[in-house]
Amino acid sequence: MKADPMVVVEEITKSFTRGPALIEVLKGTGMSVDRGEGVAIMGASGSGKSTLLHLLGGLERPDGGRILYSGKDICRMNDREITLFRNTHVGFVFQFHFLLPEFTALENVMIPAMVRSQRPDEVWPRAMELLKIVGLTDRVEHKPGELSGGEQQRVAIARALMMSPQVLLADEPTGDLDPSTGSKVIGLLSQIRKSLGVTMIIVTHNMDLARTMDRVLILKGGLLEPLSV
Repeated sequence: MKADPMVVVEEITKSFTRGPALIEVLKGTGMSVDRGEGVAIMGASGSGKSTLLHLLGGLERPDGGRILYSGKDICRMNDREITLFRNTHVGFVFQFHFLLPEFTALENVMIPAMVRSQRPDEVWPRAMELLKIVGLTDRVEHKPGELSGGEQQRVAIARALMMSPQVLLADEPTGDLDPSTGSKVIGLLSQIRKSLGVTMIIVTHNMDLARTMDRVLILKGGLLEPLSV
């Protein structure tokens, strides 16, 4: 089958200063992720996994290298362009859901579209459809404080899919959940990838989650390498 790269990372470097010390987190690493592929990134705490994910989503900029989405280098975008790109092309799911406590589940899912000045009546059908996909049609009017941890994470996943992103980036999506609830979220992410065909890149310590992806990479010494699972 011919490769169809969705995301290509080329020679990415990233360093931070800590006092007088310069810490090299990424040392020219690269990878290619095909359209619709699922890739898990694992590695020790502090190895730079979350930093890499933030670079992939345009939340931070690398010191060097290129990050290509369908051949377009997001590292060359200005601040306005990268903000628009994130809103329309990338969905984020984090360990902590970051839902707005004063809004209902439905309203939280609608927020990415509202940021684009779309009217509520235009976007609520899509939000309702996504809440159905994640199994929360009976919780649409509940606020985050009235939802369990697993339900909150499912709302966050629905929100991440609101703008029909090409790529879903997830940073430890089961890290704050108990094993039983985490297992349900793993199943949901796997189902979403297969049914919606979204490209998925997940940073995780959870081997059960990693095994649901097509490939597993390990970040070690600032470089990515394949890991057999």
